Order: sequence, then C-alpha cells, then structure tokens
Amino acid sequence: MPLLKAYAKINLSLDVIGKREDGYHLLKMIMQTIDLYDVLEMYKAKSGIHITCNKNYIPCDNRNLVYRAAELFIHKYNIKDGININIVKNIPTAAGLAGGSADAAVVLKTMRDMYVPEVYDSELIKLGLNIGADVPYCIIGGTALCEGIGEIVTPLTPFKDHILILIKPSFGVSTKEVYKNLDINKIMKHPDTNLLIDAIHEGNLEMLSRNMRNVLENVTLKRHFMLRQIKGQLIRAGALGTLMSGSGPSIFAFFDDMLEAQMCYDRMKIKYRETFITRTI
Repeated sequence: MPLLKAYAKINLSLDVIGKREDGYHLLKMIMQTIDLYDVLEMYKAKSGIHITCNKNYIPCDNRNLVYRAAELFIHKYNIKDGININIVKNIPTAAGLAGGSADAAVVLKTMRDMYVPEVYDSELIKLGLNIGADVPYCIIGGTALCEGIGEIVTPLTPFKDHILILIKPSFGVSTKEVYKNLDINKIMKHPDTNLLIDAIHEGNLEMLSRNMRNVLENVTLKRHFMLRQIKGQLIRAGALGTLMSGSGPSIFAFFDDMLEAQMCYDRMKIKYRETFITRTI
C-alpha cells in the first residue's frame, strides 16, 4: 500500500444548540481540513490487528481509535485476514485537531478499498460514529457543515489555500470535561453560521476571520490564561482573526500575508514548541 495521509481539522465555528436525552450535545459547526497530517502504512496480516507508532506515548491496543476502527470493520464485514498498521504521528494529541479520528477514518476507507470497495461513504460514516463524533467528518474532509452529534456532514464551497498559524500549548484538554462544564444557558453569543457559510462561498477570508466563534472557548479559555495570551499575541502579530479548535487547547489564526505569517511563526516557535505554519486544503 502507498503511504496514506490522515489530515488534521480545525473548526471555523462551533455552536452547541441543545442536548439529547442521552447526554450528547447537539452541534452545529463548520470544519476545515488543513495541511498537517499523520502518515499511515497498512498491509494485510494473516490474523489480528498489529499497530506500531513512532511516538511511545501513543497506545497501540484497543485504546487507540485506529485499533477500534480496524476491529469494527473486521467484525462488520466478516474479514478473515488481519491488518498491520504503522502510524507516524505529526498531529498533536488531545489538541482539538481530530488527529485520532483522522487516522481512524483513513483506516476505514483503506480497509474498504482493500476488502469491500462497493461500500459507500454513508455506510462508513455510520460505522465511524461508533468510534468518535469527528470520524464521520474525517471520512468526507474538506470544508463542511457538521450537525447532530457530528454525523450529518454537508460539504460546503472549498475554502482552500488560506494561510494559518496553529499553536498547540504544552498541555492537553479533555473533551469530555469541557462539555461537562459547558452551561448552554450561559452562552451569550452564538456563531452566525449562515454568515460564515456566505463568507466561505465568497472566499472572503476577512469576513470569516472576523466572525469565527467557538462556544467552547467559554470553558477552556476561562481555565487557561495562556490561551487568552496566545490569541492576543497572534492578533498583535497581524492575524485577521483567531479561534480555538474543537474543545482546545489548539489556537489558530488566519493571515493574508505570507511574510507576516512567517515572521509570526518564527516568534511563536521560540515560545511554543508545537507551532505550525500551514494552510487550508
């Protein structure tokens, strides 16, 4: 098999519009793929699921979403073979960038190509939802509106080739904890999703940057002064707008000038080890 790229995502918006009886939050968010990726190698084995990874803190058993994706696929389609998967991890973990979900989505799509090519994406999306709420989006990728608990994915006009700086501070954040501490009734300002979709449709980076909003910032930014600091530093460096991705703690900022972005990257990289300069794809 060729080397497979599993791309990270950012949220251009994240809104929580309700809660289901089972405790899951109902979301309305705009997701965007960026050019930061893990690399996977996959080949058939006689039996079992065997995972290796270049980072020793990544579990290679059923705690890993990649393992769970392979296991689900093997059971669902009654596959007799096993699979070997090697992961080269570049996407920061516990960062709000869907690194694990992106890897799991690549596993589902690749095993489909290997074993049951007649299976549609819609079937993989149903399977992916059992692994994590971001997996359905990661199966589709690009620029998309995601609703429900993440399973309703509507592709939007591609918003590609826009420069961004992405910073993952030295700590992680538990998505579960963030949602647990979110009080829906205290959300004062929701994203204007339709306005953002118009900005994307028009390719208007400035309008998008000015109106990006993530209601989970209410929880995560309150707890971590450093994130508020990073946002301020990025704005002072000439960013058009900044936002936290997912439940955090990664912060990204759009720039319309490569030179300005490069200067900002050089400065921020000294303070924050996991600083990336990348673009939407």
